[in-house]
Amino acid sequence: MAIRKLLLPLSGTVAGEAALSTALMIARSWNAHVTALHVRIDSRDVAPLAGEGLSGAMIEEMMSATEKESADRARAVRTMFDRFVAAHGVPVMEARAGASTATASFAAVTGREEELVAQQARLADLTVVPHPEAGEDVSSSDALHAVLFDSGRPVLIAPQIPPEQIGRRIAIAWNGTAESATAVWAAIPWMKRAEAVWVLSADEYQRRGPCAPELLDYLALHEIRAEPATFRPVDREVGAGLLKAAREFGADLLCMGAYSHSRLRQLILGGVTRHVLEHADLPVLMNR
Repeated sequence: MAIRKLLLPLSGTVAGEAALSTALMIARSWNAHVTALHVRIDSRDVAPLAGEGLSGAMIEEMMSATEKESADRARAVRTMFDRFVAAHGVPVMEARAGASTATASFAAVTGREEELVAQQARLADLTVVPHPEAGEDVSSSDALHAVLFDSGRPVLIAPQIPPEQIGRRIAIAWNGTAESATAVWAAIPWMKRAEAVWVLSADEYQRRGPCAPELLDYLALHEIRAEPATFRPVDREVGAGLLKAAREFGADLLCMGAYSHSRLRQLILGGVTRHVLEHADLPVLMNR
């Protein structure tokens, strides 16, 4: 299936600029449409957080300040969007069938970001989210986890620096789980267009399920020629070993399943998903 619609939750950070550049690059590659979605904070949500001891006037003042700040941020994000689409030569217009060029549109809505992003992602072929900011705990990325857990669709985590190309050399992280199988399914359109595909596996990464040679046979049925490669953990970190192998391959896209263990366990104890989310310097296509 070709990629026709991308969703990009946009908040205006430096990481958001990199994600916008990445999304527009993907759209130009596929002649797809990018919907940039900016979610404004609902000032009414501030009142329950104000706590006791505040007068009605004070709460009204807080709500008014929140509304002004939200409006200012929305204008800044729209300005950034307009600047980037112009720089990439992507026209701003509504999505249409059979488009022969990439297009983009901008929408600003009010509500809870994690709810609205997950809902909109259900009718997008791919959602592009910014890489966690430097020093930011990956658990704070509401948009990322909303798409992973509540949309049923793939998500691409953009790197902090926009890539020069994406999807020519693809590394598949395979461990036999349902999550990795879903990620492979989402990556098939990419692999059909790739110059080279590597299937990365490791004894420390493998779970109960099909092994890498079985995946190679499956991909061959889709006329995808992939090469097997094994990797080893680095300093006992499977995620570090996976990223090292992907870099050695020269991958410009890493495809993997997310949170084979529970999210809570990975956030507290660490895990492959968390390590990759925090340290990847290339685009990562994830599914759960």
